[in-house]
Amino acid sequence: MSELSEILAYNQNFVESGEYEKYFTDKYPGRELAILSCMDARIIELLPDALGLKNGDAKLIKNAGAVVTHPWGSVMHSLLVAVFELKVKEIMVIAHHDCGMKGLNAAGFLEKVHESDIPDDRIETLRNAGIDLDDWLTGFDNVEDSVRHTVKVIRNHPLMPADIAVHGLVIHPTTGKLTLVVDGSPEAKSLSDDPANP
Repeated sequence: MSELSEILAYNQNFVESGEYEKYFTDKYPGRELAILSCMDARIIELLPDALGLKNGDAKLIKNAGAVVTHPWGSVMHSLLVAVFELKVKEIMVIAHHDCGMKGLNAAGFLEKVHESDIPDDRIETLRNAGIDLDDWLTGFDNVEDSVRHTVKVIRNHPLMPADIAVHGLVIHPTTGKLTLVVDGSPEAKSLSDDPANP
């Protein structure tokens, strides 16, 4: 049985038995929170449990590495929709240790593309169109620095309101322990802006 067949069979039973009823909520996150996290399979359940979140508490956006690679891409679009349309007041960027994006390099990635029988002329077409594949397919060296960078991109976006708190954290993919990297609360921002608190 394929994964699709197995999932569809499970889903039919899920719906018919009324299992969905325990998930009833509305579209507005109860805790006015949006989270950008990595798509890593180890934190599918771990992340919300480690944060004490239940269905309906937060908007959850996932991608490879919990990064904003482009200020006009789908991740930033989703965060802005969450703020302006869905009443989000705080954003958390939560990456994790032992991430597959750490050390990702374009040459190795493109070698795998080549081995998958994707014609080389497609790569050349993309490069000739001005797409910087080397930058786009490169990960990060340090997860904390990546979180700081993503928080900065979100915080400095021209459409992001100044009163939205943008935090940065790293979660351990085994224990769920959170490490604070950036405290984006108004109190923390005012302290960091104070020349008496270098």
